[in-house]
Amino acid sequence: MPPAPPPPATPATSPTPATPPTPAVPTGGTAGRTPGAGPAPAAPTGTGAPAPARPTPTAHDAPAPAPERAAAQPHGTPATPQAGATTRPSPPSPPSPPARRPRGAGGHLPGGFLGRAALVTAVLSVAGALLGLVRDQALARLFGAGSETDAFLVAWTVPEFGATLLIEDGLAIALIPAFSLALARQARGASGDPVRALVATTLPRLSLAFVAVGALLVAAAPLVVAVLAPGLSDPGLAVDCTRLTATCVLSFGLAGYCSAALRAHHRYLAPAAVYVVYNTGIVVVMLALGERWGVRSAAVGVAVGGCLMVAVQLPDLLRQLRKGAARARTAVGRGPGPSMGLGLLLAVLLFALCRQSQVLVERFLGSSLPAGSISHLNYAQKVAQVPMTWSLMLVTVTFPVVARALADGDTRRARARVERDLALAASVVLLGTATVVACAPRIVGLLFQRGAFTAADTAATAGVLRVYALGLLAQTLVGVLIRSYFSAGRATWYPLVAMAVGLAVTAGAGAGAVGPWGVAGIAAANAAGITVTAVLLLCGPGPRGIAVRTRRVVAGLLRPVAAASAATAAGLPVAQRCGSGVLALVAGVLVVAAVFLLCGRALGDQGCVTACSAARAAARRAARPLARTLTRR
Repeated sequence: MPPAPPPPATPATSPTPATPPTPAVPTGGTAGRTPGAGPAPAAPTGTGAPAPARPTPTAHDAPAPAPERAAAQPHGTPATPQAGATTRPSPPSPPSPPARRPRGAGGHLPGGFLGRAALVTAVLSVAGALLGLVRDQALARLFGAGSETDAFLVAWTVPEFGATLLIEDGLAIALIPAFSLALARQARGASGDPVRALVATTLPRLSLAFVAVGALLVAAAPLVVAVLAPGLSDPGLAVDCTRLTATCVLSFGLAGYCSAALRAHHRYLAPAAVYVVYNTGIVVVMLALGERWGVRSAAVGVAVGGCLMVAVQLPDLLRQLRKGAARARTAVGRGPGPSMGLGLLLAVLLFALCRQSQVLVERFLGSSLPAGSISHLNYAQKVAQVPMTWSLMLVTVTFPVVARALADGDTRRARARVERDLALAASVVLLGTATVVACAPRIVGLLFQRGAFTAADTAATAGVLRVYALGLLAQTLVGVLIRSYFSAGRATWYPLVAMAVGLAVTAGAGAGAVGPWGVAGIAAANAAGITVTAVLLLCGPGPRGIAVRTRRVVAGLLRPVAAASAATAAGLPVAQRCGSGVLALVAGVLVVAAVFLLCGRALGDQGCVTACSAARAAARRAARPLARTLTRR
């Protein structure tokens, strides 16, 4: 039916007859007007002109369609104005803010979260590393670099293996993808609580395995010492220390389980603090009991520190599990829960065991050398691990993000993250490599040369440290690349094969080099073996969760390598000739850092560009309060 024609205009002074309610008309729109009535009349421009009346709907007009009525009556506006009142467009109400999602819901994190998490992890990791150096300093000061220290360092193999297998590279690589998959199912509304179901399935079995392995080590301690160091001068002391450190198998296993679960929940504070409390426990026990129990006090400290690692994480993990139970839609146990495949766990643990076996090869070869050789290897390795640890801090934070992206099916985001991690980690470790090579005698002398640690020990340790540094880039690449193979939560045996080939290179080259070159030959064999493994992992055809673009990655690595070479050449003479002690070390470090960043930026290295940008942003933030203060004055 055609619409009724509009009535004639009514003067403004005449009374307005009562009419049916008129729907509001939003400005510039047609919603709420009678269909087919034409465009809305223009607003009058003169101040005394009569205002034209709006078209009055009649009983014959059909109501506006539902979408138009909804547009004409926004939320919070009266549905019908009073008769005779001038109808004005109602402003749309502001949109309701979106509901807050839990952090990490759907695999997405708030802006800046990864940076803050990396900063917290870096600060606490540096604190833990510094306390580790304090621990080594206390060990060197109290017991020197003789037979007693060698006996403890053979027993130190147990916590050294335990940290790699159960906290860092082994159990965490297997557990984080499993927890990420459980959290992804929980976010999609799966029945029950998949996270608690995973804990109920895996934790009791793993705990029994930890207890069994620890008890086996206690019983087989004499055989372990005989295999690790057959030429040791005091095997009885090494057996006692090995039995004490064997307790860390259970404590490290539980600490690694808590760390993996918390990182998958994007909780990084407590996991990053584990080495702070661990090294604190060792140092306190050594200082308290060192005179009475000798080097056995260090082994007791390992047992105490392992318990502290669990205690610092357990409260936060229990809170996260309670939150997951509160969000669960139904009771735990309805529907199939996630699990961790035995094949994946074996593949990861055997890879980590094979990688850590390089230390066994070194100590086996070093046991035939004069007393103190194993100690020189140990102290050099501890210092060399510092830049490698710093380079892998970002990977520690981003690995749960990569695993969650794969659990959500976003392989492109996961690959981009891994390739960026490779570039940034390589830049950090190469800067550390240049610093270590240029300033090795200054670093070792400042850290260890006191008490029973003599100048001859400093020279020997510094020489080994420079050789160890040649393999630092490969160590970091292996640490990053191994996650691209296991981040999807699938078992693959190619990394184990690659690591076994590298271990064979280490053993063969070390056996040939230990005679003519001593401890330096052992360190060179270590660098050669891990480099072979890194090349195989980078270029190998094995199945992996994330297929990185190999040529692009290799081309990107050449830039920081060139920058590190230039920085070493510039920093070496400065560290040797610029005074002595702390002044020479500071001058060498500053020159190396400046040359590396300038050359890396000029070459377009992603890590150096990112570091320079971050430094400029930090300088601007630091300058703002000063500028405001000067402006007020």
